[in-house]
Amino acid sequence: MILKLAAEFRPMVWGSENWVISGYGERETRVAEGPLAGKTLNEVYGEQFPLLIKFIDAHDDLSLQVHPDDALAAKRGIGLGKTEMWYVMNDGGHLLVGLKEKITPDSYAQLVRDNRLVDVLERHDTSKGDIFFLPAGRIHAICGGTVLCEIQETSDNTYRIYDYGRLGLDGKPRQLHIEESKEAIDYKVYRSYRTSYAHRPNHEVVAVRDPHFTTSVYDLTKPVELKTKGCGRFVAVMCVAGAGTVDGTPIAEGEALLVLDHDAPVVLAPAEGSTVKFLTTHE
Repeated sequence: MILKLAAEFRPMVWGSENWVISGYGERETRVAEGPLAGKTLNEVYGEQFPLLIKFIDAHDDLSLQVHPDDALAAKRGIGLGKTEMWYVMNDGGHLLVGLKEKITPDSYAQLVRDNRLVDVLERHDTSKGDIFFLPAGRIHAICGGTVLCEIQETSDNTYRIYDYGRLGLDGKPRQLHIEESKEAIDYKVYRSYRTSYAHRPNHEVVAVRDPHFTTSVYDLTKPVELKTKGCGRFVAVMCVAGAGTVDGTPIAEGEALLVLDHDAPVVLAPAEGSTVKFLTTHE
């Protein structure tokens, strides 16, 4: 079956998030239409849905953050860790992802105190179609003027480590997690933080393959088949540019559909006379 879920919109101090597929806590999405309308995602799935998918519109810079991995989250009794990825949907933005020079837990804390942590992070100017895979432990921030689709584990475990002295929507300083984050950070410097992938119109292109999720890109000018067999119980389909259909169900930019318990191939297609870009993701 193909499910359309009612998104959970969240205004933020820096912009907004639209949680389009979520089995997380009070922000769990519900089926929007059809015979299952009103049921929560976890009710339909039968257990907690393993992924959380959002569209993020950053008007201002987000805080610098890091997420614990599953092992550290379990050790601290806070549920799951948070590995994620970003697909950039517009031109002209930028991101902070990863270290550009070696630091230590002690020097990290001093950099935060001196308001200089940004200085040791890699800045990436971004364009439509850029992908960044963010394993738990990698320091990162979405910056103002960037619109993206985020795919992550079902977790909201975030350590905020620097926030420019900004106040929250309640007018109070936002909480920082300097000590908690020390053990979560991956202190290695990597050669590249941007995910490279091929561009093959009208074909599936696997961009990210990780134990938590596999994500593919479809850049379509004509219909193609999405083979769901072997993908587990679900495939989430996100429209990141243009408009189209998933087995005849309409979908537009910034929307998502969930293909659940469906073994037969599904047809992904652009709207008539146009092109469309889809992301698909599954466990």
